[in-house]
Amino acid sequence: MEVEIDKQSGFCFGVQNAVEIAEKALLKGEKVFSLGPIVHNDKEVERLSTLGLVSIDYEEFRNLKNCKVLIRAHGEPPETYVTADKNNIIIIEATCPIVKRLQSKIKDTWLKTKEGKGQVVIFGKAGHAEVAGLLGQINNEGILVSGPADIEKIDVTRPVYLFAQNNNECQGVRKLCG
Repeated sequence: MEVEIDKQSGFCFGVQNAVEIAEKALLKGEKVFSLGPIVHNDKEVERLSTLGLVSIDYEEFRNLKNCKVLIRAHGEPPETYVTADKNNIIIIEATCPIVKRLQSKIKDTWLKTKEGKGQVVIFGKAGHAEVAGLLGQINNEGILVSGPADIEKIDVTRPVYLFAQNNNECQGVRKLCG
């Protein structure tokens, strides 16, 4: 049997970048924590764990002090950075530039909609780290649409500013728009 791997397969640019950033720090012998698994791939998380990367959850993060924490490609809400500053945590920033740009656009739009009574709607997967980061940019005041039933949350009499989670996990949600 011959197996051919598509040259376009693999991790997206943002995840590749986060993995490289983590590897560089770990190969220097640094103790690095990752706020959540660095990627949705158990084998890669395990490989990086053998190099010393420790995946932590938010409760563990809030109790850390004087260490280094990698922010994965999915990005984080602003309160993560506030906690890091308060606890003397050095952030190793690996947020995907595309996600950073989306966070900025959502925040700018949200600030403008407050004047015009518009609403920010985000298509995405509930509970996903990227979605949490996007909603965090707008004080969790956006409308999350994860499926057809969520569309009822939108007030169609007010302006709607629609954004979508960047990764492939919400492709089905995006199809709701036709």
